[in-house]
Amino acid sequence: MMTNKNRSGNDATVSLPASTRLAIELRDITKRFGHVIANSDVNLRVESGSIHGIVGENGAGKSTLMNILFGLYKPDSGMILLNDKPVEVNSPEKSIALGIGMVHQHFMLVPTFTVLENVMLGNEGSMLLKSGEESVLNRLKSLSKNYGLDVDFEALISDIPVGMQQRVEILKALNRGAKVLILDEPTGVLTPQETIGLFDILRSLKEQGVTIVLITHKLKEIMSITDTVSVMRGGKVVADFATRKTSPEELAENMVGRKVLLSIKKPASKIGKSILEVKNVSHQSKDGVNVLKDISFNLKEGEILGIAGVAGNGQSELLDILSGIETLQKGQMTINDKTISSHQEWNSKKAREFGIAHVPEDRHKRGLVLPFHNYENSILGYHRNDEYSSGFLMDKRKILNFVNELIQNFDVRPRSPLINSGKLSGGNQQKLVLAREIESNPKILLVGQPTRGVDIGAIERIYEDLMKLKSNGTAILLVSVELDEIMSLSDRIIVMNQGTIVGETNSSDATELDIGKMMSGLEQV
Repeated sequence: MMTNKNRSGNDATVSLPASTRLAIELRDITKRFGHVIANSDVNLRVESGSIHGIVGENGAGKSTLMNILFGLYKPDSGMILLNDKPVEVNSPEKSIALGIGMVHQHFMLVPTFTVLENVMLGNEGSMLLKSGEESVLNRLKSLSKNYGLDVDFEALISDIPVGMQQRVEILKALNRGAKVLILDEPTGVLTPQETIGLFDILRSLKEQGVTIVLITHKLKEIMSITDTVSVMRGGKVVADFATRKTSPEELAENMVGRKVLLSIKKPASKIGKSILEVKNVSHQSKDGVNVLKDISFNLKEGEILGIAGVAGNGQSELLDILSGIETLQKGQMTINDKTISSHQEWNSKKAREFGIAHVPEDRHKRGLVLPFHNYENSILGYHRNDEYSSGFLMDKRKILNFVNELIQNFDVRPRSPLINSGKLSGGNQQKLVLAREIESNPKILLVGQPTRGVDIGAIERIYEDLMKLKSNGTAILLVSVELDEIMSLSDRIIVMNQGTIVGETNSSDATELDIGKMMSGLEQV
């Protein structure tokens, strides 16, 4: 029986009969990186043939723990047992030999190889390649049939969709004899239909005796697919639950250590006139690829317009053009009745002059200069404004006064303007970027992936800030791969696929399946 305590101090137990067979047992696992303790005396028990979820905030120790189990890290102390037998897992090769497979968040596939070649890579099975290929192909056909993993074995990885690539990763693990399968954030790049397909596969694997450990930040998925779930916080397992006996709210509270508001209350704000009109915008990459094709839409005051789509379908390029990072090659934009055409100057400085603020998708590459102090990053892009200057020179005292108030109002922690921004957690870095852009009092806010890599507690605050901005009449263009986020926050939703807008709907009329079909290019509205 597991007896970790939940936040309230009550036993949060998963009762396992004495006869229960455990596939995995981790006892008192501790792992340090210098002075940082990533895992501290972690105990975890996973029943054989079950789907076990692990949730926790960023830095809670989830991935470190699974990397120990897969042999990528060696624990400083503790014991690993597989099928009740102590084992030493000191490399991925040893882990694979013991029947453990791992599907990483970022797939480990060679794009120019076929499916079959990727599965064989490092596991050819014969001195004679042709003989090894035939043997692997026959085994793959059997695995594919048994587990419903339909794949074209001759297709190039670069030519198949992301959901199919994930099947290839699972087949790789099964081909090597995996009886324990670890999946790290497996649905991050999947459409709703692909997620449903993946869960069907996981259920089939479970029915045939495979044990699955699922790391995900999506609590709805935990509730849908897992049998049991462990919550990690601060490098420890703080609670274990039978999934049917818990709730997203209880899981979130144990993850953060306080009650978290999971539902979003949209303010009854008035949607005003159109403030941004995009007409027939097209764009070619440096390689000559048409990444945007005749994009047209409008955005209104006090409105949140969500752009849904699988990553890589033109959303990033659209944000770059609207924010002035990229030039306007073809088409035109009308901002507050002023028209910008492709032959006119357009850059980030011009965009800010038009009242456009931008929270970029990648806060590290485009939102912050990580070695800069908080006070420097807090005015980045706005440092020429009069309120930060005395004559021709920047006034550090004025800047520090501004920043002290800013980080207090937006709950950026630690609340020091003098700390390097690179030392902040991902959630606090995101809050700093949002604070800077919101404080500019924009007419239009472009937001890319607002909660990417952000803890659930910080997500709550970010949503509140966006809703306040909406209430004040700011028009918000929201790009996110999180469909739940798009549907919860947006007033209207447009869907992009292969550089084009394939559909538009009001959020009140939208369903995940309908949007998923549009995201896949299967349906246009």
